[in-house]
Amino acid sequence: MPRSTRAFLAAALAMALAAFMAGTVLAQSKGKIICWKDKSGKVVGCGDKVPPEYEDSATKELDRRGVTRKTTDTAEERAKRAAQEEALAKQKAEEKKRLAEQKRLDSALLNTYANEKEIDQRRDRELQEVDRLLTQFQGLHKAAAARRTDASGRLASAEKARKPSDALKDEVARAEADMAKLEQSIADKNKEKEDIRTRFAETKQRYMALQSGSTQSAAAPAVPAKK
Repeated sequence: MPRSTRAFLAAALAMALAAFMAGTVLAQSKGKIICWKDKSGKVVGCGDKVPPEYEDSATKELDRRGVTRKTTDTAEERAKRAAQEEALAKQKAEEKKRLAEQKRLDSALLNTYANEKEIDQRRDRELQEVDRLLTQFQGLHKAAAARRTDASGRLASAEKARKPSDALKDEVARAEADMAKLEQSIADKNKEKEDIRTRFAETKQRYMALQSGSTQSAAAPAVPAKK
């Protein structure tokens, strides 16, 4: 016998058995009947109450005519559904909070700037401050490089004269360490300039959208206070 035929006959037999059990109990009962299932979903018994060992199983409730009036899921399915509902509620709450924050940021943005030109002016002021610090760091780096060159030259002369100096080696090391720190500071400031340009471009774009009434639900950029 083909496997598909055997599977069909097994399913039909299970359904017939479930119907027989429910019918037998209904014939003996004057009220509702509850049928319970095993983990595979197959009805394994019917009666006026669910046995303790099947309390966490799926059930279906029938009236005297054998019509299904109520069904319940397994404890696992109920827990899964509860978790999904909790996750959905959390998502809705987070979205509500995000929209409220969006509204606050938009209001702050419109109250901070009178026009687009003020946004550009604020950006330029911040860039000028970063450029001022960059100039300082670059000058310090140049001085550190000069110290290293001088100390390295004196160290080379000392070693040539077979008079090595630990103090000169330390001086070269300190100058190189200072150069490394300043190079990192210069890189950080250049990155800060990029971030400022990006931030103010987003701020300006949002401001224009709010002014034109074509705003989207995306989160608004942070609004810096005027200086």
